[in-house]
Amino acid sequence: MTSFVGRRREIEEARARLQQSRLVSLLGAGGVGKTRLAEELAVRSARAFRDSVRWIDLAPVRDPAALPSAAAAALGVTDQSSRAVMDKVIDQLQSRHLLIVLDNCEHLLSAASEFVGAVLASAPEVRILTTSREPLGIAGEFTYVLPPLNTPGDIEDCRAADIAPFESVSLLVERAQGVVADFRLTDANAPAVAQLCNQLDGIPLAIELAAARLRSLSASQLVERLDQRFALLTGGNRAAMPRQQTLRALIDWSYELCSDTERLLWSRLAVFPGSFDLEAAEAISGFGALTDTPVIDVLDRLVGKCLVTVDRSTERLRYSQLMTVREYGHELLELSGEHDELYRRHLEHYSERARRSSLDWCGPGQSEILAGLRIDHPNLVAALDWALHDDSQRAAAAELAVALRYHWIAGGNLSDGRIRLERILLRLTEPTRERGDVLWVTAWTALIQGDRDAAREHLDECTAIATALGDERLRAHADHWAGIHAVFSGHPDDAIRLFRDAIAVHRAVGDTASVLTASFEMGMAQTYDGRLDDALETCRDVIAVADAHGEKWNKAYALWVSSVAYFHLGRSDAAVDAAQQALRIQRDFKDKICTALSIEVLSWVATSSGDANAAARLCGAAKGVWHRLGTSVAAFGPHITDDSLSSERDAARIVGPDEFAQLATPAVRLTIEEAVDLALGTPTEHRAPPRAEASPLTKREQEIAGLLAQGLSNRQIAESLVISRRTVDGHVEHIFDKLAVSSRTQVAAWVAARAHPPVVETGR
Repeated sequence: MTSFVGRRREIEEARARLQQSRLVSLLGAGGVGKTRLAEELAVRSARAFRDSVRWIDLAPVRDPAALPSAAAAALGVTDQSSRAVMDKVIDQLQSRHLLIVLDNCEHLLSAASEFVGAVLASAPEVRILTTSREPLGIAGEFTYVLPPLNTPGDIEDCRAADIAPFESVSLLVERAQGVVADFRLTDANAPAVAQLCNQLDGIPLAIELAAARLRSLSASQLVERLDQRFALLTGGNRAAMPRQQTLRALIDWSYELCSDTERLLWSRLAVFPGSFDLEAAEAISGFGALTDTPVIDVLDRLVGKCLVTVDRSTERLRYSQLMTVREYGHELLELSGEHDELYRRHLEHYSERARRSSLDWCGPGQSEILAGLRIDHPNLVAALDWALHDDSQRAAAAELAVALRYHWIAGGNLSDGRIRLERILLRLTEPTRERGDVLWVTAWTALIQGDRDAAREHLDECTAIATALGDERLRAHADHWAGIHAVFSGHPDDAIRLFRDAIAVHRAVGDTASVLTASFEMGMAQTYDGRLDDALETCRDVIAVADAHGEKWNKAYALWVSSVAYFHLGRSDAAVDAAQQALRIQRDFKDKICTALSIEVLSWVATSSGDANAAARLCGAAKGVWHRLGTSVAAFGPHITDDSLSSERDAARIVGPDEFAQLATPAVRLTIEEAVDLALGTPTEHRAPPRAEASPLTKREQEIAGLLAQGLSNRQIAESLVISRRTVDGHVEHIFDKLAVSSRTQVAAWVAARAHPPVVETGR
């Protein structure tokens, strides 16, 4: 993120409005800095909210109906039930003390208004900050129209010292130094810099685009070229140009200064709804006129022109465009005649990426696969949604949705997946293999959500299609998930037969991932059919194959099934060891269903061992995880439900119902990470303290802030540090500006807060 320049007054006014109202909308034209100001407000306001800040970026969201799902993902909603997504969001927020930033609302005004209204009505301690080009129009909305940065105006014979305090000048100089390291504001170039900032109306994005031109032009040369451009637009009357037209003129100019290949790539990058990596840019954009030109070279030039931004937070760089620049690119794409071709290539690329992830699933890179799919979620969903709206791409939509099954199930995107899978079934009506695959994946999601009736219908149809087509592979998937339906319905003996038939075909076609999944599920059926030794042998085989492949997801579930079998054999130590091994895997893997099931077993063992106090706490912790998932242990069948309820009744009888409730209730409120700590015997207070947030101050400013907190005057600080009083005065002014404070007492409070940071919830 680039440094934040100026805006001290705007920050104070916006923060004051947030104190007065639960809904504040930052309004302004594109490029005026709404998002950047919201980021700074969020950083500076985080400590005022018990549950900190959550950011929801609506720029990648194209379908208004997808807004609740985007919000749920950003808010960390873990509820995987089949309830309406908005209901899950409300449940998550009802008891939170939180600031939500809803960024880029203007293209989804109606949906954003509906979302904000519902949240404010149901979550009394939530406040919302939005950025938009138009107000939401909700009762109680406080609007703050963000002005451009202040500009020097007409200053005769201005010198560097005269214009240096102006925000627009500070931004221009700082960004210019990013492209020309030795650029300095001098008395010689001050008139041109002042005129430049005036011409650009103090619009931050316009200033950043212009600053990129200083690589090859002096400030005065840049002014001359801007003068010529604006004269063409206004007939010579500069005052006639609205600020938004100023920005448009700068973007137009940036476009005209681009080479043909740069213009072409700019238009093609508009296909990405959010960020993207180099591989995607090359695969999707590298055709036609860009076939013989390295995309990385053209992309690098667009980065140099401030038309593409780079996220360097990870080793694999991500690229993106500001919304105003991307909108311009969309216009170019619509005029190019390449729209459908680009979206088809986008679909093909992300379909291939999803296909690779499913093929590579049974290996050591599962957590990396899930992380990659999570980062690419906006692109994956955009590709799927485009395919759903093109009748010729129905089969492609089906293949992509099926390939993303681990993203839906293990990646915590069950609701998004179920919604789109059901949409595909409404459009892909022919009894084809593609429809059959969608049916069993949809049934899988429905079973986890506890929707057994819908799962049964889907599986019956899948079986009928497989039989009609003579497709053994498809029939195996139908049998596989019919087996888990039988387990969840209380018929483990039927399930074992179905699993064996499915495993034989999975193994014959080389589908090791499905073999492992069906096998641990058969172990669950064997456990509840009383075949405990068989269950343990089945799980040992799963663990051995998983270890040979470096696979962990199925291994964790096999360990959980083993713990249940050991519990029923009365082997408490072995049950605890297996369940805790599963939880240690989940610390990194974060499959919340396996986490809840493993904590359940530890609660049962504690009860059977006579430690009812521990059982009560673990029971509460498991209930808390189930609640966050939007389901309960009952979704996994009557046998496991009986184990859970009988253990809870026994523990409550031992310590008494009131004592049991007192022990269990606090544990219900634990985060998932804290619940795992409890189950593993790692007290929360022994965990490493949270890392303090990055300071907005330089090292010298932090040093001076510390001396201010001790009550030293500026003169005393100067003497202590052996620097001039004037230098200290400047540092103090910068400290006040960066912290958005107006007194030494507030600086002292900030220093104290950093010395004793509050514990911030990191889990869900």
